[in-house]
Amino acid sequence: MVELILGRVLEFVAEPFGPEPGEAARLHGGVAIADGRILALGSAADLGRDFAGARVTDLGDALILPGFVDAHMHYPQTGMIASWGKRLIDWLETYTFPEEMRFGDADYARAQADLTLDLALAHGTTTLSSFCTIHPESVDAFFGAAEARGMAVVAGKTCMDRNAPEGLRDNARRAYDESAALLGRWHGAGRARYAITPRFSPTSSPEQLEALGALWAEHPDCLMQTHLSEQVDEVDWVRGLYPSARDYLDTYEAHGLLGSRGLYGHAIHLEPRERDRLAEVGGGLVHCPTSNTFIGSGLFEMGARLAEGQRVGLATDTGGGSSFSMLRVMAAAYEIGQLTGRPLHPAELLWLATAGSARILHAEEEIGTMAVGSAADLVALDLGSTPAIAQRSARADDIWEAVFPTIMMGDDRAVAGTWVAGRRVAG
Repeated sequence: MVELILGRVLEFVAEPFGPEPGEAARLHGGVAIADGRILALGSAADLGRDFAGARVTDLGDALILPGFVDAHMHYPQTGMIASWGKRLIDWLETYTFPEEMRFGDADYARAQADLTLDLALAHGTTTLSSFCTIHPESVDAFFGAAEARGMAVVAGKTCMDRNAPEGLRDNARRAYDESAALLGRWHGAGRARYAITPRFSPTSSPEQLEALGALWAEHPDCLMQTHLSEQVDEVDWVRGLYPSARDYLDTYEAHGLLGSRGLYGHAIHLEPRERDRLAEVGGGLVHCPTSNTFIGSGLFEMGARLAEGQRVGLATDTGGGSSFSMLRVMAAAYEIGQLTGRPLHPAELLWLATAGSARILHAEEEIGTMAVGSAADLVALDLGSTPAIAQRSARADDIWEAVFPTIMMGDDRAVAGTWVAGRRVAG
């Protein structure tokens, strides 16, 4: 059955990085959906005429967007999100690794996957790209929970064979074999897509990186996700572990782990050669602003990266990031933009949290878009969800001024509804 969802539907018709970012989008009065897909956009009157007899959901002045796309997170870290007082390496050893040890228990992994995905949906996020743990059970749990909810997700077994506790280490052979088996089971099954997942160079030997690079070469339609240049002490650590590498990126490039379907989380402290190569191959940089400030990693220079032609998305980096909300991520990206001399327009922020993240996941025709034929993964935002937001939004002269207070001050209370493949799942 056709459903008409009425409100202020925001459709991007171009990238919003020109001199007039607001002109990259247009507003419609509603969207028609059926069988999990977007059928049409238009005025309420036109949609009512074209789809007579459709079920109508009238959301008033709510702003209807593609569901948010979180391009880098760790569902096994949900339980220890907002853990106090450590920088990256100590934080991993104190909080992350002990929690990840628990994910060999399939029941625990399923419970945490269910919790994470329900929290994401409550915040309007309909797609996540997640690191799992070294345990195949953790991968099965995440993909299984997403399948039950109809969600498009990306995930992979996190591979580590050094500089991690014994219970979280595999080896090059096991990393290849288990990743290959999981890839065969889940990649392309429904809306699931597999990402080959070395955690980062410090926790993988050259032999393991080589094995995972070989696996990627055998399955080039898969994604590959990892971390890159998150903190300066991490960069120094990599330099010591890989003394012959030209730079951090070269530890991946030399082992077949640099490509257009690569997702490189953080990418803050890049050398000129690294920036040039990432732009040349079209690799995806994932900006994780709430994590970068929470762990004290540094300031991602969005303006400079966009000027270089880098492909960039946004992410929570749960649980290094201290929020499940992509609204909070957008707010932090704006604040970091102010500190680096390039504040982002509301149109740019919304595009990065939807189409931008979808593009680096190579799923821009399916998610992160309001295009006819794409998946009906949607979020509706109440632009007056709290008294403070409502009084500011009421003074707005255009849609961008109206939505900006929600970006800066909104949370799950702002989510009036979330739809996955045309089915309302929250709000």
